[in-house]
Amino acid sequence: MKILRLLLILGILSPFLSAQNVKKTDQQTLTWIRYYNIFPLTEKWALHSEFDNRSFVNPVHQNLFVIRSQVRYRSNKMTELGAGFAYFSVNTQNPNVDPDYSVPEYRGQQDVTLINDISKITFHNRFQLEERFIQKADKNGLLDEFSFAFRFRYRLQSMFTLWEKKGQSLKGTISDEILFNYGKDNRRNTFDQNRIYASLRYHFNPNLGIELGYLKNFQRRASGVDFYDRDIIRLTVYHKINRRF
Repeated sequence: MKILRLLLILGILSPFLSAQNVKKTDQQTLTWIRYYNIFPLTEKWALHSEFDNRSFVNPVHQNLFVIRSQVRYRSNKMTELGAGFAYFSVNTQNPNVDPDYSVPEYRGQQDVTLINDISKITFHNRFQLEERFIQKADKNGLLDEFSFAFRFRYRLQSMFTLWEKKGQSLKGTISDEILFNYGKDNRRNTFDQNRIYASLRYHFNPNLGIELGYLKNFQRRASGVDFYDRDIIRLTVYHKINRRF
């Protein structure tokens, strides 16, 4: 646990410790709108799928679109495993720039999530590894080559019930996530980003819920000295297929 706390502290402090070398920090406001589907396969296995559209607010412009699918296995009450694939179509990272093409990224992912209930709060410690294949591009368009990098993510998340009655509920979530890159094209931005998130989720019934949250995202850019400082409003619809075994 000491190592985990150290990682979180480093993730939060790294951007500020590097502030003296920052050349440029772009402040941006975005909305992330997501549909998240859970399809149980057995009592322990499930298929999770999501569609996520991310857009800038001022000016209004699409940032990227994500399709992600993963298989998850609940081995016991305290451990969950996952593996999957995601496709990203990145339109632009600057709302004032509108290129004639979108940059594709193909990403594999694997994670181990440790679950622990303390009093009425459920804590999730997620350790995730990603393999990122990003097509290279210049000002004229896409190139016939890809960059590759590993990315390690650690997220500490707490979830708690604020209200519950007859299948309906209101739940809160608070989390902090730190991300690190590893690869020859990412030597200047080994520290990638830190995400702090808080949300409220209302469940109309156990199988359908809607979540509204705020995410503070501070991300180092490929230059190693420039940053994105992003304020993000996230809306998610959770839908679990009701199956009985």
